[in-house]
Amino acid sequence: MLAGKRLELLKETIITLTKAALLWDPRLRGSEQSWKESQLAGQQLGLQLHSMEVGAAEKFDSAFEHAVKAGSKALAAASSSLFNTHQKRITALALKHKLPAIFDRGAFVESGGLMSYSADPTESYKRAAVFVDKILKGAKPADLPVEQPTKFELVINLKTAKALGLTIPPIVLTRVTRVVK
Repeated sequence: MLAGKRLELLKETIITLTKAALLWDPRLRGSEQSWKESQLAGQQLGLQLHSMEVGAAEKFDSAFEHAVKAGSKALAAASSSLFNTHQKRITALALKHKLPAIFDRGAFVESGGLMSYSADPTESYKRAAVFVDKILKGAKPADLPVEQPTKFELVINLKTAKALGLTIPPIVLTRVTRVVK
């Protein structure tokens, strides 16, 4: 999973970061796994993590308020269809509360989030097409190997960085694959 890498990118972007929040959906097993992975990564990075468990849209406002009261200075978000549905609201709340945020999809950055890190979606579609081609030519799906992503995308919104008063360090900028202005 990429939860640890996202926290690492936040830490590299905000060198003084010691407290961050993780937005996760307790109804989803994958989201819960991101919370667990993030706790381990947070310890290794010297980050104290605040759990933002949100399983319903009406909980977003209070979750952000609690995160800020707990001293969180940044936000990482796990994957959730609930979060995808409310991405504009989440990015607006992050900006309102001055929380630089990293997400699992570039669409959040286009909606005003600071950054995202994920498997390159274009590459994923290309690999899926290769598998479909093999199946249509007679390969049995059970015989095809499982592949892990090998190409990743780091997207940064420079307008959001400016609004948050952040200067993106050169070490992070060199890895950016797409910039939203």
